[in-house]
Amino acid sequence: MVDESGDRDGRRVLLLLHGMGATGDVWLPSAPLLERRWPGRWLAPDLAGHGWSPPLPSYSFAGLADRLAAGLTVGDRLVVLGHSLGGVVGLALAARDAGLPVDAVVGLGIKAVWSPAELARAGELAGRPVTWFAGRDEAARRYLRVAGLTGLFAPDHPVVEAGLRQVDGRWRLAMDPAAFGVGEPNLPALLAATDVPVLLARGEHDPMVTDAQLKELGVPVATLPGLGHNAHVEDPEAVLALVDPYR
Repeated sequence: MVDESGDRDGRRVLLLLHGMGATGDVWLPSAPLLERRWPGRWLAPDLAGHGWSPPLPSYSFAGLADRLAAGLTVGDRLVVLGHSLGGVVGLALAARDAGLPVDAVVGLGIKAVWSPAELARAGELAGRPVTWFAGRDEAARRYLRVAGLTGLFAPDHPVVEAGLRQVDGRWRLAMDPAAFGVGEPNLPALLAATDVPVLLARGEHDPMVTDAQLKELGVPVATLPGLGHNAHVEDPEAVLALVDPYR
């Protein structure tokens, strides 16, 4: 699903990219704030294998970026705000050889260091078959856990709907489990291939990445006080302030 606001007036388009397991709908509660703060259009698509976006035969950051690029309007100048997986896809979109008019990337909560055990676990999840649930509530709770949104949205919140599918009376997550196999991002290489401004940000209490790990990458880093991994859900205004310089 792609949500869009504003008119085509030549201003930059804000491209909002969700994290692993979530959907573009995770940005919808921020819509009123976006209307006030962002002067042009904004888009919140589902990445491949998530929400209503069809799966890929296999997953890579370049492949996710290519699928996304195919659905963008030619000529739009983009500012990308991507969370976790979406932040890495934003860097892949901004790479010189991608040929897209990306003017800046803000990556929020990107996991910079992966242990062998974490990669093995991701590979195991990618190889599992789809899990089916007898009821919506159980499926919704699993969706919230997978997307890291437990405690931030109730199972019956409208945002959760895009992450679920009902088939013949049973429920499943909309996400393709194989997407877990996207692998570890080579952040130094992605940053070296990018000529546009990049800001890497994290919530102060994000357990998935540290300030020190981000600072080793040699680009500006912002830490958001009091927030966790899903800072864009916890405090949308603080996160949207990160893109103010690129309006």
